[in-house]
Amino acid sequence: MLLGGHFLLFRASAETVAVMALDGSLFLHLSEQYFHVLGHRPGPSEARSWERSIPVLTAALNDAGLGDVEVVLEYALPLNSRRVDAVLAGVHPVTGAPSYVVVELKQWSQAMPDEDDASLCHVDRYARPVLNPIEQVRRYCQYIANFNGAVAGHPERVSGVAYLHNATEFGVAGLRDIECDDHGQLFTAGRRGEFLDYLRAKLSPTVPGARAADELLSGKTAPSRQLMSVAAQEVREREQFVLLDEQQVAYRMVLNAVRKAKEADHKEVVVVTGGPGTGKSVIALSLLGELYRQGVPALHATGSQSFTTTMRKVAGARKREVQDLFKYFNSFMTAGKNSLDVLICDEAHRIRETSANRYTPAAHRTGRAQIEELIDVARVPVFLLDEHQVVRPGEMGTVADIRAAAAVKGLGCSVVHLDGQFRCGGSEAYLRWVVRLLGLEPGGPTLWEPDDRMQLWVAGSPEELEEFLEERRAQGYGARISAGYCWPWSQAPKSGEPLAADVVIGEWARPWNVRGDRGVAGAPPAALWATDPAGFGQVGCVYTAQGFEYDWSGVIIGPDLVWRGDRWVADRTASKDPVFKKSTSDADVDRLIRNTYKVLLTRGMVGTVVYSTDPETRDKLRELVGSREVVAAL
Repeated sequence: MLLGGHFLLFRASAETVAVMALDGSLFLHLSEQYFHVLGHRPGPSEARSWERSIPVLTAALNDAGLGDVEVVLEYALPLNSRRVDAVLAGVHPVTGAPSYVVVELKQWSQAMPDEDDASLCHVDRYARPVLNPIEQVRRYCQYIANFNGAVAGHPERVSGVAYLHNATEFGVAGLRDIECDDHGQLFTAGRRGEFLDYLRAKLSPTVPGARAADELLSGKTAPSRQLMSVAAQEVREREQFVLLDEQQVAYRMVLNAVRKAKEADHKEVVVVTGGPGTGKSVIALSLLGELYRQGVPALHATGSQSFTTTMRKVAGARKREVQDLFKYFNSFMTAGKNSLDVLICDEAHRIRETSANRYTPAAHRTGRAQIEELIDVARVPVFLLDEHQVVRPGEMGTVADIRAAAAVKGLGCSVVHLDGQFRCGGSEAYLRWVVRLLGLEPGGPTLWEPDDRMQLWVAGSPEELEEFLEERRAQGYGARISAGYCWPWSQAPKSGEPLAADVVIGEWARPWNVRGDRGVAGAPPAALWATDPAGFGQVGCVYTAQGFEYDWSGVIIGPDLVWRGDRWVADRTASKDPVFKKSTSDADVDRLIRNTYKVLLTRGMVGTVVYSTDPETRDKLRELVGSREVVAAL
């Protein structure tokens, strides 16, 4: 069920829900709605939790005399994949204002707090620690207050409670070691009477809750002013950005577009395009800070998990709620039109044809293009991109794509080109050398003429490349090794086992970076490979390295791109990249492989050392780079 952009599985009065639970029709309805919304049947554990927990909750409400309170089941948080077990909607018995109680239902009989961190706890059925339910429901309340316009500015209207209806006080008393507040309370079966009193204190027994539920479910999805105020201060304190030339032009154009959109009630699309290191992400963060200071609802979005995770870490390290302002491109499938004033789409070359994937709920499969969703959601959609960083089939974030999508909707589209170079030591000469080397611009490869900004070396073996970088690390520089996707990628090892050394070149073998969001065997999770010093022990791929920079970049050109005679030859059979399908044309594979190496070769801030697994290609690189072989520097 979709109401005003908010997903839920079912809503009715507590009295109605109790009757339906008793005759079994509720669980049939929930299962059918679950299949309709999510595209698959609920698992046995989820269905079992409904059957065991919902009747207990509605019994408590009816025993408290709150049969007219509206019960919203499986409410999906705005712009998020998480679902809340239940939200109780009604009117506060004292203030008469809408009042909402977020309920997390647990069937646990006992749980122990973690010795080192009371916000985590241990439950027998789980191998790893889980979030303390008090903290869990508190964060749900804060998120709803931050993103649902019905309660934005009124966080006191939202309360949170974890109800462990199978637990005794003895079994879970330690969970209260963390602070309880109005957003996070805990009740057990042993304190059912106190739970009823709590509900009566939050919800009036004489006023039906349907209208309050309507308000919540039709609330505009946007960051609250309180959240933007926190973010403005956070971004301002974290970084002091100085925007130069075209950067400042782009910044001012967006702010002017926002002003005009407000004054004339119209939309405008802004595109900021430039190569690696031209400051696109600096512009994005500067805009966020300024827009939040002005109280303008805005969000930041990317298509890269690694990039989004790092942006959250940079801008929201001290304020967790700030992290929620950083979204993914597929977060806006159900968002209302113009529900934001500004959406800043960073790394927009990662835009996909559609937001849907195999995990997408059936109800979300609208058939709309992702670029259309991103344009529709904001009055001023801003796209920052580098067309040479398109490295996957299905990515379509080019200036032409965005212009065309804007034109279909009759919208103006302004484009700003960034020419200044801030990555690769600010060396425009090196950037030109790379794009000419790879045939991404006409004219053919040129000899490298060293400048005083960027260093370039050629390695004769992976051992030489690694030793060279190790010496630079000993001098205090950061360094990473990345490679083309020419080796298979093993599944994550079992607990206690090392990462598999998949990248094998002769006697040299190293693992790929970790898959997913958990560190393994001392190696950092994928999203932190480029920024955590422990990432040096693994080889990064283009999907991990994209959007990041480090002092020294070691690049291994694999057999998917070799020099033959007077030209590059892309060998699709040498690529192990699973995104290349049989339907991907040879021309697209060739372009995407070249773009991959362009990304990898432009990550270094101080220097790049390159090695090719192919002898003829190594000879060509030596010819172009001159005598700058790393063996001379070791």
